[in-house]
Amino acid sequence: MVAAELSRLGFIVSPTLRNVQRADLLVTDQLCKRAFSVQVKTNAKTFNFWLLNKKAKELISPSHIYVLVNIRREGKDIEYLVVHSKVISEKMVIEERETSSWYSISYEDVKPYLNNWKIFGNP
Repeated sequence: MVAAELSRLGFIVSPTLRNVQRADLLVTDQLCKRAFSVQVKTNAKTFNFWLLNKKAKELISPSHIYVLVNIRREGKDIEYLVVHSKVISEKMVIEERETSSWYSISYEDVKPYLNNWKIFGNP
């Protein structure tokens, strides 16, 4: 869905191989002058947070973008929160549990980035 939306906006989009851990999509403008890596996180049942990888805290790049997706009402109502990796790093929460750690970002922390496709500039 994110690749389709970026393509609809005029960008060139390519999915990465399954074994690439930190980027799901590679995106460029039509002149191949600006390139982005995109990590997609999707929710279909809980809509107030997204789980992240612990590396999200360290992975800050001017060209690395997260697209957090909420699929509400069986795909009829979709929210895209388009957030720079620096914001994700700053706002992510680390919750220590008995046997593991959870890394997440809350909906409230990224709500201002709803449909923030302008982060990619002009296609």
